[in-house]
Amino acid sequence: MRIERVITAGTFSLDGGTWDVDNNVWIIGNDDECVVIDAAHEGTPILEAIGDRTLTAILCTHAHDDHISAVGEVYDATQAPSYLHPADRALWDRVYDEVEPDRDLADGDRIEVAGVTLEVIHTPGHAPGACCFSVPSLGVVLTGDTLFQGGPGATGRSFSDFPTIIDSIRDRLLTLPPETVVLTGHGDSTTIGAEAPHLQEWVDRGH
Repeated sequence: MRIERVITAGTFSLDGGTWDVDNNVWIIGNDDECVVIDAAHEGTPILEAIGDRTLTAILCTHAHDDHISAVGEVYDATQAPSYLHPADRALWDRVYDEVEPDRDLADGDRIEVAGVTLEVIHTPGHAPGACCFSVPSLGVVLTGDTLFQGGPGATGRSFSDFPTIIDSIRDRLLTLPPETVVLTGHGDSTTIGAEAPHLQEWVDRGH
């Protein structure tokens, strides 16, 4: 069992603006099968990392275009179903207006791969359908753009809300064991214990 990171580069567009971004694509599995968390930007490096393994799912932490733009390419190559929380369909439809996600994510769902269980945690705020994936047996949580090293994900654009993301982080993520490693959608990893003491600072600064 291993967790691999693939970094892909591209753009994020929303509300009339476009920004260059690097994304973390996470692959969890063993030598036989795996899942991808956030098929971002371009499929080729993701597919190269998967290799000849069976891809059992493409899990979307949310549907901002930088996180889902390679879903179609990865699906075409592997036929692996895509999973998305239905509250993010408005964002998904901006990228894939004629193709629906294959399956819905819901809070409390459990997804099995290579003998480990990923637990779905609905964490709205950065996006209405944002979800994190906790893997207790590996001591990690994959947070997409909900929690980063240094604070919450951005909430200054459409479909986002700062008080909501604070509630999600406080009630759903900071309750995880402090040693839990936080694998983020962009940038470096952190731990729950490293971030928890700063919650009030984030509330006070408002972002």
